[in-house]
Amino acid sequence: MEDDKTKRETQGENLSFELRGDEILANLVEKAGPSLFLGRYSLFEVKALLARKNFFKEARRRGLWPLEFSLDSSEYPVQRIQIYWEKKVQERLIVDLKIKEGPFPLTSNRNFHPILEKGAFLHLEWLTLQNPKLDFNKSRPALPGQARPGLGLGKKVVDLFVYLARLLDCDGILAFPAYFHNALLFSRYFHFINPAKEGEILAIRTGLASIPFKQLAWIVFLNCLRLDGRIYEWRAEEQVLPLVDELKEYFLSKKYRFEVIKASQNRLVEVDWESFKRYQISISGEVSSLIADES
Repeated sequence: MEDDKTKRETQGENLSFELRGDEILANLVEKAGPSLFLGRYSLFEVKALLARKNFFKEARRRGLWPLEFSLDSSEYPVQRIQIYWEKKVQERLIVDLKIKEGPFPLTSNRNFHPILEKGAFLHLEWLTLQNPKLDFNKSRPALPGQARPGLGLGKKVVDLFVYLARLLDCDGILAFPAYFHNALLFSRYFHFINPAKEGEILAIRTGLASIPFKQLAWIVFLNCLRLDGRIYEWRAEEQVLPLVDELKEYFLSKKYRFEVIKASQNRLVEVDWESFKRYQISISGEVSSLIADES
């Protein structure tokens, strides 16, 4: 006869919705504001969603079990949900997500496709996914801004957000990549609303295709990239994963694709290797200058 521990492990691996009530409801901290996630879902339902989309199974595979949850609604409608391994301390953080549901952020000096003015979007305002049990090494060095190696769940996490956005009847998922390398990773599924920005990224990606991804990330972060003879500084803009046909058609339209190609062609993309070689980047992402400050 199975003991309680074996039963719990079996339930987790099978991702059953018949999770034990004490596991589902325990250890939630609601700091302030609405207690429902996105104003609609209890933590029971959030955990059921994570179970259905295999997050619990992946956490167990990585030895990240049990999980602790924290929900902060003090800046509602923006909410912050954090998931920890075993206990709620920064060193055990696995997921740090700031999210909200709402319209596209319109401004008076930009022209938008009509669907953006009337559509509803799931906004991913901040997302960290990391494995607190792993350390960086020579084969897995840090990217800019990384505190721990990632979970390796990119596609599955995107699928989870798509599933959630469809439940909310959203027209798309909106991301605002803080780093250049985030934009490259997101570009597998997302498109910049601004075709000129899409073309800019395409020009860099194709012009420097021979440079490893992580090295390119640091080149941009350290302002060692030159675009058309000028220092290239990363300026984030909105990327969207379209979920409705009207928005998908916008990105597939001849006008959008023409503007992307126009913005990507005849661009001079270079690396200032002399400047880049002045920096030493440790495996953990610490940056130091090899040249002393002359002042």
